[in-house]
Amino acid sequence: MSVSPHLNQTKTLTIAVTGLNANDNPGPGLGVIRALRDGFGENLRIIGLAYETLEPAIYLSDQVDKTYRIPYPTAGVEALKERLQQIQEVEHIDVLIPNFDAELFNFIKLEKELLNMGIRTFLPTHQQLADRDKVNLQAFGNKHGLEVPASETILAVSELDQMADKLGFPLVIKGKFYEATIVQHISEAYKAFYKLQAKWGLPIIVQQFIKGTEINIAGLADGEGNTLSVIPMRKMYITEKGKAWAGITIADDKLINLAKAFAKASQWKGGFELEIMRDEKDRLYIMEVNPRFPAWIYLSAAAGQNQPRMLVDLALGNQVKELTAYTAGKMFVRYAWDNIIDVAEFQKLSAFGEL
Repeated sequence: MSVSPHLNQTKTLTIAVTGLNANDNPGPGLGVIRALRDGFGENLRIIGLAYETLEPAIYLSDQVDKTYRIPYPTAGVEALKERLQQIQEVEHIDVLIPNFDAELFNFIKLEKELLNMGIRTFLPTHQQLADRDKVNLQAFGNKHGLEVPASETILAVSELDQMADKLGFPLVIKGKFYEATIVQHISEAYKAFYKLQAKWGLPIIVQQFIKGTEINIAGLADGEGNTLSVIPMRKMYITEKGKAWAGITIADDKLINLAKAFAKASQWKGGFELEIMRDEKDRLYIMEVNPRFPAWIYLSAAAGQNQPRMLVDLALGNQVKELTAYTAGKMFVRYAWDNIIDVAEFQKLSAFGEL
């Protein structure tokens, strides 16, 4: 694999990370940061890139050294480029790790320009991003022999009745970027449609409901069809939004082979998460493919395969070998706590766009 020149590993690495929200629908940023701090120790400076002033990880000074606000993805590529140029002049970022689905298109678009600034990334291509999109996932599965629930993309609420007749209840109604609601009858389907449309826009995805055990897989692939790390996790506690609030690593070759099959079929580059449903006949359905690390990614480091650290090494051009051994039975239990800060910190970020 052709790689960028190596950085001097004795210098302090400066890594920028997005996804600093840590609420009931947490972003991956804080988990990525914790894994990086485990992996690199003291020779690390973390730059937080935030969209909103109340993203909780901003104010965890033991985890994030400096935070800058960046424009929302809807502001476009040029606005993001200009802001990152301003930040780079001060911080000299070595590696940037985006952690939100909705921002990836812009960061991928800027990949070469970021490299010219001295900022390395390790991201999928736009084609890979599109292939695993909820709208295209069923076609991708059919093409590569992967089990994916039947789904339809709709643009109008009037299409729900037809979808209900075709797929039957219960149904899963999904927003184009985030969130999914299981509905039992048509009135719930209408409500879910309007809610997700208002939040994420159109289209809306209507998916066949699969009953079974929810499993997530965190993976890292090299862009050449090879997986370098695969960690399967069974959800033990699930929030109303469907997020894992507790989980446990499991040993299962079938799950690992599925992740490898996905990486080979897609030629995936970077971190990814497969959301899997295992039905009563032991069939594995890919419910979603998230094009970045999951919020629970710190569990990969705890289990013995520090995927964020490995991704940074890939971005820097360092040799990274496939890891196969990990600890099964390693659990995480997420919790919330009140982090006390002075209002002056909030005001500084709000007024000047940095903290």
